[in-house]
Amino acid sequence: MDVVQRVHIVPLGYEFDRILEPVRNQRADLVYLLADEGRMVSTAEYHDELVDTLESVARSVETTACDLADVYAVLGKVTTLAAKHASDDVRVNVSGGGTTAAIGATMACMDVATDATPYYVEPESYAVEGSVEPVSTGIEDVVELPSYPLESPSRDQVAIMTFLADPTEYDDRFRTTDPKKKDLIAYAESEGLSFLENRPNTTEKGKFRLLRTKIIEPLERDGYVTERKVGRRHLVELTEQGENACRAFAHKLRYGDPDGS
Repeated sequence: MDVVQRVHIVPLGYEFDRILEPVRNQRADLVYLLADEGRMVSTAEYHDELVDTLESVARSVETTACDLADVYAVLGKVTTLAAKHASDDVRVNVSGGGTTAAIGATMACMDVATDATPYYVEPESYAVEGSVEPVSTGIEDVVELPSYPLESPSRDQVAIMTFLADPTEYDDRFRTTDPKKKDLIAYAESEGLSFLENRPNTTEKGKFRLLRTKIIEPLERDGYVTERKVGRRHLVELTEQGENACRAFAHKLRYGDPDGS
């Protein structure tokens, strides 16, 4: 039987105690630090000291690059790591990397597919403005935050959006920048997407109906795709919000939905 690990995911900002002490106090086994490369360069000595200290209290510490100024980059990174450790006790420190990182990390814990617990660390005191790092010292309290479920797109929907983002990445059948619905069905069949694979005897007309009800309509409602008519063709296009969703929920292509699909 696999042993449940205590996993902490922490955006690495201008903090020390607020990152270290929860890891120490909760006896984390594995720590993922989401590090912005620019910050790593400007504060190398400070972060090196923090990493060394973390390695002395946790079994393993891994640093992974992440744009902490991009909410969707943080969201995607946290959901991917949480999905990787679906059988472990995953906790996410939302107070270690600044406001944008905190929003992305918190949203990641709201994903119904991410069984992760967000927490906020209240410091004992803040440093005087303009002083050297870290920006706070000590910890007053560690508060688990409530997690309100956020309905995310299904694996099938993420797969279709990823295809729409760049159809030419796939084989010669999809060498088009304007995929039609029949292209989406051909792609879904080639990838064995569940909305068609679970209905092997469906007619061509039925496949188009399933594509609309299971994929296009839900994605349109969420603002991830739009549909426009060009002549006799109905083209499905990815919106900017859909592009961000591809980044945020890319983990589903590898780890699937909570029900195993």
